[in-house]
Amino acid sequence: MQSAATSPRAWKILAITSAATFAASLDTSIMFMAFPDINRTFSDVSRADLSWVINAYTIVFAALLVPFGKLADRTGRKRVFLSGVALFTLASALCGAAPSPELLVAARSLQAVGGAMLFPASLALILNEFPEEKRAMSVAIWGGVGALAAALGPSVGGVVIDTLDWRWAFYMNLPVGALAVAIGSQLLRESRAGGTEATPDLLGVPLMIVAVGAFALGIVQSDEWGWTDQRTLAAFAVGAIFSPLFLLRSARHSSPALDLTLFRDNNFRIANLASAVFGIAFAAMFFGLVQFLTLVWGYSILEAGLMIWPGPLTASVVAPIAGRNVDRIGYRRMMFGGGMLFAAGTMVLLLRADFDPDLWGTWVPSAILTGIGVGMVMPSLSSAAVRSLPPNRYAVGSAVNQTIRQLGSVLGVSLVIALLGTPTPDSLLDSFDRVFGLMVAGGVVAAVISLAIQQPRPAPVEVVPAAAHTEAVA
Repeated sequence: MQSAATSPRAWKILAITSAATFAASLDTSIMFMAFPDINRTFSDVSRADLSWVINAYTIVFAALLVPFGKLADRTGRKRVFLSGVALFTLASALCGAAPSPELLVAARSLQAVGGAMLFPASLALILNEFPEEKRAMSVAIWGGVGALAAALGPSVGGVVIDTLDWRWAFYMNLPVGALAVAIGSQLLRESRAGGTEATPDLLGVPLMIVAVGAFALGIVQSDEWGWTDQRTLAAFAVGAIFSPLFLLRSARHSSPALDLTLFRDNNFRIANLASAVFGIAFAAMFFGLVQFLTLVWGYSILEAGLMIWPGPLTASVVAPIAGRNVDRIGYRRMMFGGGMLFAAGTMVLLLRADFDPDLWGTWVPSAILTGIGVGMVMPSLSSAAVRSLPPNRYAVGSAVNQTIRQLGSVLGVSLVIALLGTPTPDSLLDSFDRVFGLMVAGGVVAAVISLAIQQPRPAPVEVVPAAAHTEAVA
């Protein structure tokens, strides 16, 4: 019988699920470009307060990824995926129509719930269609699509926001979501993981949200409040209290919000540590570069979005090549080389960037190097994290990896706001040098961590038709 790897259905499923994750990833990074326009609409909102349009989404998304990954395995991947796409699409419409910053943050949180449903279920649906020898490639393509979307966000956002306004950054999700639901309901096959799991831990979710949100609040408000202010210290204290409570809850619950047993696998443990570090650097790069182009080089939002284009273009070329060759080259070489190239690209900015725009001598070389690095690292991280897990843990393993990466993103955005502070004209370059230094450090540390990853050697499995790998649901 013909395997799913050669069936058109497998590639169509990869396409439709990747399209949904592309829209969700694009929406996340496009907010970096929307900041100034949103701030003009809600002029009474401070920069630190406005950061919650990004951070509220990211924290809720990260906290719910694991529970919804388990729910997808337990109740049906197709059902959870389509429900997530529908909710994400509805929330996008609410975001675009939000009349106040409070309602915008609330709608963004609802949007995060939809995103957390569709991401882990989409990967599980893909893996269910591909046999063992093709899974690394399919995961790498899926991860590369998400990374490309995140990279394209600033460029696409610059064009959309300049020609229309920030509300259309949300409205553009509507046709993609509607098509994904319409096509997916006919194309996707329902599947569940074998066995019966307990209901996911719902108390662990708010514990994580409070812990991460408190740390982010302390970092973001440090410039306005001061590092030694009682409010800053109180925020860090809340984070320090709720973090061990969350870990303790996860260790004791039968179906925890964060499955700590997954970290017994060396590759999973190391890949997630690298994901956290690179997530900080990746978010700091795009959020920081938008600020640099507009504040230091004086570009408009449209010009800044177009200036960022060389990096995503390079990543889009490199990512599929890296995905096809990661098994042959090895995870360590791919991720170490990518991390060091990312660091080299940001080092160019640290050493050469000043108040005078330098397109060919500074910007383009930096963008190409960082783009190659992102294209090599991002797909490899997604693949390395889940490659050696058993099939019935793919969804939750992917969810944990995305959670870790998103938590890194929260820290990346928060650290950029803290490092920039409220600079004077004389201290502007020094402030951005600190941001560039953070990016360099992130690339180097992620590269070094990746050296501990071993090339996965999954146990052999019986070759059976793809539909037999999971329980078919009428």
